[in-house]
Amino acid sequence: MKTLLTEGIKKLGIEADEGKIEQLICYAKMLKEWNNKINLTAITDDEGIVTKHFLDSLTLLSCAKLSGKVIDVGCGAGFPGLVLKIIDPSLEIVLLDSLAKRIGFLDAVCSELGITGVETVHSRAEDAARRKREYFDVAVSRAVANMTVLAELCLPFVKRGGYMYALKGPAAEEEISAAKRAIEILGGKVELVKETQIPFTDLEHKIVIIKKVRQTPMQYPRKAGIAAKNPIGSCYNLKKGAKG
Repeated sequence: MKTLLTEGIKKLGIEADEGKIEQLICYAKMLKEWNNKINLTAITDDEGIVTKHFLDSLTLLSCAKLSGKVIDVGCGAGFPGLVLKIIDPSLEIVLLDSLAKRIGFLDAVCSELGITGVETVHSRAEDAARRKREYFDVAVSRAVANMTVLAELCLPFVKRGGYMYALKGPAAEEEISAAKRAIEILGGKVELVKETQIPFTDLEHKIVIIKKVRQTPMQYPRKAGIAAKNPIGSCYNLKKGAKG
């Protein structure tokens, strides 16, 4: 695992000393141990954890400069947010998830590894965004929802001039096309879709980079569940205002 991590991180053009590598190895060990008690991941082999969780998360650092206050929306077992924090301790990370058991796991990992500067929040994104509206420099998210829904969950957190980064699969462009109107309504603008290769795999992922160019209308995000049932743009009328 150590060799795979070290070489994979190098291939991404990222620097990581031995201490950070050891932290990731301990993180992987805890992930497997806790996964026996609660459902955190379907990927439990060492190679899969390194490539499909750790290196996949770190592809973000290979194409974006992150700084300031960062929120990981729907962080799950900590991907990508906690991995980014380990490699770049200067980041102020908030890990947000709706399941208390996952938050408990992340608290345990941070305590065991001595990681500071991380806030874990047990909440739905729709509720948390009302408390921390346009507060963050960056919002990141991985494998949470389609782009239309994800934009509504993430962009309200981001301050004007900040960025949203979505780690997506091969269908990223199709999702962007479907979400174009929603992203615009929410105050975002797609700047770039960056293709990335996960080292030691045939997997090619895409990172959607969205800049926050305007404030998000106050009616967004809507209450939990509405974004998926009634996507933005489905019944939007510019004269009458946002209905969905």
